[in-house]
Amino acid sequence: MNRKEALEMVKPHLTEHRYTHTLGVRDTALTLAEKMGADQDKAEIAAIFHDYAKFRSKDEMRGIIKEQQLDEDFIHYGDELLHAPAGAHLVKKEIGIADEEILSSIFWHTTGRPEMSNMEKVIFLADYIEPNRKFPGVEQVRETAEKDMDEAIRNALSNTVTFLLQKNQPVFPGTLKAYNDITFKKQKNKGGK
Repeated sequence: MNRKEALEMVKPHLTEHRYTHTLGVRDTALTLAEKMGADQDKAEIAAIFHDYAKFRSKDEMRGIIKEQQLDEDFIHYGDELLHAPAGAHLVKKEIGIADEEILSSIFWHTTGRPEMSNMEKVIFLADYIEPNRKFPGVEQVRETAEKDMDEAIRNALSNTVTFLLQKNQPVFPGTLKAYNDITFKKQKNKGGK
């Protein structure tokens, strides 16, 4: 599947605003994939389809998570998380993409996870810093991504956790684990414990 075909397949499932976001994620993912040494073709496809399920009904997405016996924490920690695991399933089922690297990148793009692959890091970070995003802290994460992608991901995770805490919202356990994982690795690389 080429870029044009992929964009034609995803466009009917997105609002105009979300389609613009998707184009930004695609462009950012291509740049980040080159930096990380990740496959640019896969990064482009994952970026194009990362929000494929964003506007599906919440009930449909909850049903997919239950039927596929996915981690039900996705259901309990806020509706904003549903489209990532449901989307990975729907992209496989409806679009026919079977590449696990692409599907896993879609699955984890909202929460992150410990031991993220380079492709998962690319899509997670591209979704967070694409040029159309405007919220406190995003510019600093963009600047950090120029020098240190892992640190940029840690900053993005930290910003997300802080935002949720300030709103008295629960924090998805996998996001905390992702933050801790990357923090421990950075400390170890600096010679810390």
